[in-house]
Amino acid sequence: MKTLRVELEARSYSIYIGAGLMGRPEFITPLLAGNQAMVVTNETVGPLYLDRVLAALADVETQSVQLPDGEQFKTLETLQIIFDALLRARFGRDCTVVALGGGVVGDIAGFAAACYQRGVAHVQLPTTLLAQVDSSVGGKTGVNHPRGKNMIGAFHQPNGVIADTDSLATLPERELRAGLAEVIKYGAIRDAAFFEWLEAHLESLLERDPQAFEHAIYRSCYNKAEVVAEDEREAGARALLNFGHTFGHAIETGLGYGRWLHGEAVAAGMCLAARLSIRTGWLDDTAGRRIEALVARAGLPTRRPQELAPARMQELMAVDKKVRAGRPRLVLLHAIGDARVTDELDPHLVEATLAEQ
Repeated sequence: MKTLRVELEARSYSIYIGAGLMGRPEFITPLLAGNQAMVVTNETVGPLYLDRVLAALADVETQSVQLPDGEQFKTLETLQIIFDALLRARFGRDCTVVALGGGVVGDIAGFAAACYQRGVAHVQLPTTLLAQVDSSVGGKTGVNHPRGKNMIGAFHQPNGVIADTDSLATLPERELRAGLAEVIKYGAIRDAAFFEWLEAHLESLLERDPQAFEHAIYRSCYNKAEVVAEDEREAGARALLNFGHTFGHAIETGLGYGRWLHGEAVAAGMCLAARLSIRTGWLDDTAGRRIEALVARAGLPTRRPQELAPARMQELMAVDKKVRAGRPRLVLLHAIGDARVTDELDPHLVEATLAEQ
């Protein structure tokens, strides 16, 4: 097992990474705010792991609620299901919401915790690779709106994160590959040595080697924890974590939530951002080819979907929540491991990059 800390003064918390953790009360019980816990999961993860988590919480009053599964259900309507369950259970302000699932469950359960009675505690038990390396860490919570991804939400840090690598054994192949996009991102933006490790060990991850998983999750969380500790609310350095996401969110919104998985859209977005970095003269061709080759080896898309025209992509990017004064802010690369944020791009370069297929 590996452990690391997200250092945020009074809101600091630990991330536990290893096999067999979610069923062990000594990990989850100390993270609870009181003696009431609402476990939020979905119809896919619940049948696999809910009983294990409920057994670990046997010493406290526990209820559970199962949500429909899929990005298309990351909505205010689904959020209401959690509020209804909390109110039916008559849970108070010292309750804890426990998010058991992937990124959608973690985001929506965390947002419910941020809102219920003006804020209650929550714990993240991520069960997908993407959630374990990214969305469960850092306190971003929220739901989608038809006009934009994650447009309604709050920063609300968890009491702790328990990343049980056993859950990755049941992860569908497509979900595993999608999670690798966020892993690759950390190497691309700030950890060149980790990027090289991924180039050498990608097949081990695809074969679900436990030691490779533990190292990749730890290194990803280490990078994210450092960035979040420096910039919790995305005023500066945390924006670097959005590498590939401005393009990626446009793809998700344009296609309709759920058509492409988040990681698939981010993968294509990272390749678009790398090609745009080359066009600006920031990144050399060799580095760009390495990024695209690693994404392709992971079985992920490297181009925008054909049905989303460049003009439509630019329209959607203009609605992105990172837009400032009407200008999209993009994360581009100067080198592998060296990312920068800019809003001073020639729109024609963006258009030319989007047109390239």
